[in-house]
Amino acid sequence: MGNRLSKIYTRTGDDGTTGLGDGRRVDKDSARVEAYGTVDEANSAIGLVLAAPVPDDVRVLLTAVQHQLFDLGGELCIPGHAAIFDADIERLEQRLDEFNADLPALKDFILPGGGEAAARCHVARTVVRRAEREAVALSRLEAVRPEAVRYLNRLSDLLFVLARVLARDSGHGEVVWNHERRRA
Repeated sequence: MGNRLSKIYTRTGDDGTTGLGDGRRVDKDSARVEAYGTVDEANSAIGLVLAAPVPDDVRVLLTAVQHQLFDLGGELCIPGHAAIFDADIERLEQRLDEFNADLPALKDFILPGGGEAAARCHVARTVVRRAEREAVALSRLEAVRPEAVRYLNRLSDLLFVLARVLARDSGHGEVVWNHERRRA
């Protein structure tokens, strides 16, 4: 196993910088730190989904996603490192298609809600979308592998579908946007 953290604080970041995986120090608000920090936040949001009751197949999938997000954070933290590949994206697409197959076609927009697990999943989805935007912003300044951006894009789609599944599974059902409410 790699390095073991025996001391949590180092004081090296007290000057507003942090160390990248390649040893370079950068400002804590750099685009790279924003990108991998938001991926970490997305991983935590998925942890909140998993803290609620969810079906076993969703739990297994999201736990695997958490590992991949940790890998992706490493990829973004170490310039030039590759940890997410086309096969990872294809697996997300396959699972997305499987979960989506039993859902009715969307006729209206869905609002975040539908029970605790579904609402948490919607939060995770929006954090993943932000991580995607941060990765795109980073890619305008430095090299970012397209697989990283595609993975985040597909993951947010998967989380939307899982939120729909969880809303139905909980018995709450989906919260449909009422676009007619202003006409009444």
